[in-house]
Amino acid sequence: MMSLEEWLETSPDHERPVAEKLIDLVGYLPDARIEPVQVGLFIKRSSNFAQLRTMTKWSSFTIKLGREVPRPAPDRKIQRMGSRFFHTYNLHRPEDLTETLAELLGEAYDFDE
Repeated sequence: MMSLEEWLETSPDHERPVAEKLIDLVGYLPDARIEPVQVGLFIKRSSNFAQLRTMTKWSSFTIKLGREVPRPAPDRKIQRMGSRFFHTYNLHRPEDLTETLAELLGEAYDFDE
């Protein structure tokens, strides 16, 4: 298994600043842990509740919520699986991980308990 430091060292230049901001946000969630994998970062509590995936020119940030959230509008169609709704946002720079998305990350964390 790859360490978080190894993952950051090998991540594309456009992804590292976004990942570092996400890592900081996850640090405020008591039971959350980050699992670095070849394709990105999985954010877990009892299961994956968020993930950051490496794309060519951006990072794909997906969060699992218990409701559909139209705003901010996801960059991809919301995927529904039973009572779970997967929202995906394209993050090009750390500023794209807004306060609203940070709040939704917290909601996804609560939903995963």
